[in-house]
Amino acid sequence: MARSAAMLCQDPEFRRYLDRAQSHKGGVYIPDGTHSEEDARDLILTACKIGSRAELDHNVQAATKFRQIKAHFQRWKSRQGRREVTTQ
Repeated sequence: MARSAAMLCQDPEFRRYLDRAQSHKGGVYIPDGTHSEEDARDLILTACKIGSRAELDHNVQAATKFRQIKAHFQRWKSRQGRREVTTQ
């Protein structure tokens, strides 16, 4: 899980997802490319209530929350793909 979280933070699409999610949630425009790998890591740590991604390998509640974050991202990514197809 920790490795998966590290890879997710490196994914530019995940960081764009965070930009869009924060824009939507906060009601303010956040440009794409705003969130860094460190921002993504911090968000995962905060959301999962852990101090290190390594805890995802041993903390059941944190791992469950991480899976939810990853699933939300996958759904968002899938919707983005469908939108690109319909606009072409």
